[in-house]
Amino acid sequence: MSDVQNTVHWTSSKFSDTLIMDALLKHVLGLMQYGMCDLGEVFEVIGQLKPNDEECWINAWSAVAQRLQTRAEEADRAGKRLTASSTYLRAATYWRASLMYFSYPGDSRLTEHAHASSKCYARYLELSGYPGKYVEIPYEGTFLPGHFFRSPAAAESAPLLIITPGRDTWADDTCWVYDAAMRRGIHCLVYDGPGQGLSLRLNNLHFRPDWENVVKPVVDFALEIPGIDPSRVGLMGLSFGAFLSVRAAAFEKRLKVCVADPGSLSWGEAILNHFPPPIRQLLIGDGVDALPEAFKRTAQYTSLKWLVRDYAWKHGVREREVFNALLAYDNAPVVDRIECETLVMDGTEEIAKGEAQRLFDALKCPKHYLLFDEVSTAQAHCQIGAYSTASACLLDWIEERL
Repeated sequence: MSDVQNTVHWTSSKFSDTLIMDALLKHVLGLMQYGMCDLGEVFEVIGQLKPNDEECWINAWSAVAQRLQTRAEEADRAGKRLTASSTYLRAATYWRASLMYFSYPGDSRLTEHAHASSKCYARYLELSGYPGKYVEIPYEGTFLPGHFFRSPAAAESAPLLIITPGRDTWADDTCWVYDAAMRRGIHCLVYDGPGQGLSLRLNNLHFRPDWENVVKPVVDFALEIPGIDPSRVGLMGLSFGAFLSVRAAAFEKRLKVCVADPGSLSWGEAILNHFPPPIRQLLIGDGVDALPEAFKRTAQYTSLKWLVRDYAWKHGVREREVFNALLAYDNAPVVDRIECETLVMDGTEEIAKGEAQRLFDALKCPKHYLLFDEVSTAQAHCQIGAYSTASACLLDWIEERL
């Protein structure tokens, strides 16, 4: 027992002193096994980063992305199909990564890099034969961009898993889920909802708390796809997408299963709980500008300023309104309406400790709780750094039910 207690776990290794930067870097590195990044390229970026520096972040990633895109285009023109496709895939990842820690909506690079990522990924699909197809899901006079992945191992009528990404990553980044699902004969539909990925940066759509009005048109669209068994549709959400998917499951009755990775009962409350009561009250009332000068000199304040600016943009509110707006993201009043079988995932190093257990305890439907501890190496947020372990456990559960 003492040996286990004294073990230094991998999560103690940090690539950045900025929490979100460190998490995003580990997320990108976790995609390496799917050919979406390469170790040297990512470490080349890491060596150029500075804490809390968004300009440094976007420049470092985009420089590598542009080099790879140019290299892919040259290979493409020369008929080097395999080289071109694999290089396009990594370029697409890095273009997306360049925007994951960049929250200036007036900057033209938002649309330029988003278009570049989409273009590179589309060419990768064309050249590689990977069974993905770009789709546009009709949504309130516009559309939600996404991809449908048809499983080569599926039967004539097969289950479907719909995947909702998180606040910072994009739909295409959920490869560790949809690749494992396809191998088990499960089709997948991934999408960028309002506030996410391409929907935010190209269509200017913002997050909304009534996510059932997002998932309904997604399910409507999915059930029109040939080969989908309407009685075997699942919904999974990751990070903030998990919270949103739980909300949707309370109203969308065509779902057979729902997966929350990780579980969260009240998103706004969970964020505010990181601050002492006097600070919480100021954030809800007057915003970050009203905070005491002593607090503004802390490292926590520097990270908070970025968080507020990022949330204000993605939610379409003013900075002083962010925390008050986040209080609307509370599933406690509706969680007892969920009827489909639900899996709540958790980790011993999740950021909002105890939130997954709170959600699990509140559920009245058939439910299961999956906790990843340090021995599993998947204890971090959304199992970053352990996607192989996570996908095996997750898809075993889904395969048994869909």
